[in-house]
Amino acid sequence: MTKKNSITALLFSTVGIGLMFLIAVAVCAIFSAVKFRIDFTQEKLYTLSRGTKAILSKLEAPTEIRFYCTQSANTMPVQLKTYATHVEDLLDEYRKYSGGKLTLKKLDPTPDSDAEDSATLDGVEGQMTPSGEKIYLGLAVSSLGTKVAIPFLSPDRERLLEYDLSRTVAGVASPAKPVIGVMSTLPVFGEMNPMMMQMGQARRENPWVFLSELQRDFEVKQVEPTADKIDDNIQVLLVAHPKDVTEATQFALDQFVLRGGKLLAFLDPLSVVDSRSSSMNPLQRAQSNSSNLETLLKAWGISFDSTKVVADMNFVTRINRGAQPESSPAVLSMTREGLDTNDVTTSQIDSLLIPFAGVFSGTPVEGLKETVLLHTTRDSQVVDKMMAEFSGAQIAKDFAPSGKAQTLALRLTGKFKTAFPNGKPAEKTEDGSPPKPATPAEGEVLKASTKDGVVVLVGDADLLYDQFSVQIQEILGQRIVIPRNGNLTFVQNLVEQLAGDSNLIEVRGRATLSRPFTVVKRIQAQAEANYRSKIRDLEQSLSVTQQRLNDLQRQKKEAGQNFILSADQQEEIKRFREKERESKLELKQVRKNLRQDIDSLENRLKWVNIAGMPVLVTFAGIALALVKRKKTAAK
Repeated sequence: MTKKNSITALLFSTVGIGLMFLIAVAVCAIFSAVKFRIDFTQEKLYTLSRGTKAILSKLEAPTEIRFYCTQSANTMPVQLKTYATHVEDLLDEYRKYSGGKLTLKKLDPTPDSDAEDSATLDGVEGQMTPSGEKIYLGLAVSSLGTKVAIPFLSPDRERLLEYDLSRTVAGVASPAKPVIGVMSTLPVFGEMNPMMMQMGQARRENPWVFLSELQRDFEVKQVEPTADKIDDNIQVLLVAHPKDVTEATQFALDQFVLRGGKLLAFLDPLSVVDSRSSSMNPLQRAQSNSSNLETLLKAWGISFDSTKVVADMNFVTRINRGAQPESSPAVLSMTREGLDTNDVTTSQIDSLLIPFAGVFSGTPVEGLKETVLLHTTRDSQVVDKMMAEFSGAQIAKDFAPSGKAQTLALRLTGKFKTAFPNGKPAEKTEDGSPPKPATPAEGEVLKASTKDGVVVLVGDADLLYDQFSVQIQEILGQRIVIPRNGNLTFVQNLVEQLAGDSNLIEVRGRATLSRPFTVVKRIQAQAEANYRSKIRDLEQSLSVTQQRLNDLQRQKKEAGQNFILSADQQEEIKRFREKERESKLELKQVRKNLRQDIDSLENRLKWVNIAGMPVLVTFAGIALALVKRKKTAAK
């Protein structure tokens, strides 16, 4: 190559690189101005859901979102700065789909600025950083004099971001809140702190998270568990663990349903929360901490066994019981396999944690239609609730699948008839005299509903408890609630469907989507099933051997100390003791093999997940290099 050609090639190379740089800058500038999204996630988590679009399309009055975000790079942590960009992009999507009804105003609340004063008036609070500086990342939505604020947008609730925004927009669009009643024998409204009471300070603990979330969307009224009438303005009544419910209260619930009220009842054969607060001994607690609506259920053709809980080997939960973790088949870690994927309340949920649930059986009476929302797999069995509470290992050892799915939650719809055809039940007297007859006029007692009603029954109340549903963190002085599973979403969806905007159900459901290893759980359950029969046979053989040894020893004692065993008897004892030792060793080895199989499966999956993709990319690179080398050699 001549010197002139070298200079020309160098010139063109430099010019080419410069042109490519300019083109890249231009493309970046154009795309940053245009802003469009490509969502490659399977669940389309970064695309507005149909529920959000429906809420935005229903906006009738002009709505403004004021987004407060500290812009100073020196003050704002990098993590929050990145998250703020994501929030801003999502808000732009809201504005685009609102049909011009929604405007977005972005404000930087620098110290002593008008934007900072506006944030304070809107209820958006500045958070102190470790360096002592104040940062803002919140918003306020207002429309026709109604204003709702999100004081701080935490990155820990990123998967709930769309739901939080859509709920806020829906809240200002429809300021009138439906009235929800809550009746419970559990301390869902918050309980008094005994230590604070002893110090003379009556301080109530925070209400359960599910109740706090309902209070954001509805007007919630507390209904006493002994109520004999439900207020007329209550549209939906949530009943949680109606322990020792009276006939008078069941009559009130009966009349509430007949007049068109929607009933959501969480029954429980064994309430863990109630057990912890009880001073009874464990055996008494197991017998007393159950709830039922037996009179009402019987009238609807449904029964609920308060003495049994259900165990499922496909939904086993590992719990800490003492020093060693234990598999508990009666604490159900449910996957989509146990949910109705066609119903709006459960279609977007893929994980629930339900401890010691009861099952429903029976056939609804004429006029009522049943929809099963939650159910076990066929590899399930109802067991005594005392056994379930104290020994998950024993349940696994003696497990015998029923071969049918058990109903854990159901919805009844249609025309309901009263469970009290003779009118209001007689009132009990305090002095033990004969009960007084009910006094209301016959016209005040409804015999049947005039329009279709709805009753939802769930076989567990503990799923509402914070420990089983959410994780609570304190971040920069804010109480941040992070769902552990779909429990909270399930409850909200049920109430939302009965009383609120059903569009929020789809938005909320996306926040709890996960990818559980359903295949792994099935393989683990199969491995345990294969070993279970062998362990049972060995334990039975060991029990027979020990019984025979005890019999021989007892014969010796009964005959007196001078009794001398024959050579055959001594040989038999020696043989049985050897068999006992071998059985114990073999049983120990079988259990060890079971643990090794499960651990080996987990390790293989870890290696596939960690090393699989790098190995795949490496082989792809080598293959591509070989192909290119062959093409080059051919030229």
